[in-house]
Amino acid sequence: MDGTEFYRKVLLTVAGNKIVERLTLKYGRKMARKFIAGNTLEEAITETKRLNQLGVMVTLDHLGEGITSLEEATGYRDQYIQLLEGIHEHQVNANVSLKPTQMGLSLEPEACYTNVRSVAVRAKELGNFVRLDMEDSSFTQATIDMTLRLHAEGLSNVGTVLQAYLFRTDDDVKVLMKAGVNLRLVKGAYKESASISSQRMSDIIERYKKMIKQHLDQGLYTAIASHDDRIINWVQDYAAKNRIPKDAFEFQMLYGLRMNDQAELAREGYRIRCYTPYGTMWYPYYTRRLAEKPSNLMMVVKNMFK
Repeated sequence: MDGTEFYRKVLLTVAGNKIVERLTLKYGRKMARKFIAGNTLEEAITETKRLNQLGVMVTLDHLGEGITSLEEATGYRDQYIQLLEGIHEHQVNANVSLKPTQMGLSLEPEACYTNVRSVAVRAKELGNFVRLDMEDSSFTQATIDMTLRLHAEGLSNVGTVLQAYLFRTDDDVKVLMKAGVNLRLVKGAYKESASISSQRMSDIIERYKKMIKQHLDQGLYTAIASHDDRIINWVQDYAAKNRIPKDAFEFQMLYGLRMNDQAELAREGYRIRCYTPYGTMWYPYYTRRLAEKPSNLMMVVKNMFK
């Protein structure tokens, strides 16, 4: 295990401690602001307009996971519908990403499906797209099944995410590609066991490249979510050598990270989308961002002392 992987495992373990969580929620909001576009829909739309002016597309995520009641899930459903209507009203270049657990997946799967379907239907009416974020491995199959079920009902404006570090992804990518599902491809950001996932970063990168290549070679629109220059440069070189046009794929990066580079990629003619979360339920998202690499934590610490 290399140093980065050790750091990631330790931080995710510490972040799961309830005392650490309470202290961070009490004192860490200012630090988290680096990665969060605001508390409200209005703030998120304002930031989306700013990013669009830089040539950067957006996917908006109303933060929320680990809910405890179906009433909360219904509330998130309604807020996502309002978000879609806000995007349409302001004519910004944005789609939406949501987590199935915030729609009730861990409480009542069928109620979750009904909630997600309502969001997808409204998105289709407004000519928009919904991404079902992939959460930890306990929800992988249910999320894939939900995506395929929505497609079978004609809601092809729904996509999901595949994580390169999971061994099962080799089979999942074939199923979803065959169904024509729009996929965001990622390395993976959850703490998973060695029995179901690659642990060495070098292995994960090779698995990731293989998955991207599968998509590009088959002419499928590909969303590549990474801040890793090894991946970004490789994609640029592979696309150029194989005459793959720049509009055949998009790079996706997180709000608050490499914002100048995002704008530069847009100026170079690449499609770039910024994953832009907003809302008050920021702690789980924030800790995963810090866990991705030590430089993220160092950036936050430096901001504390500015």
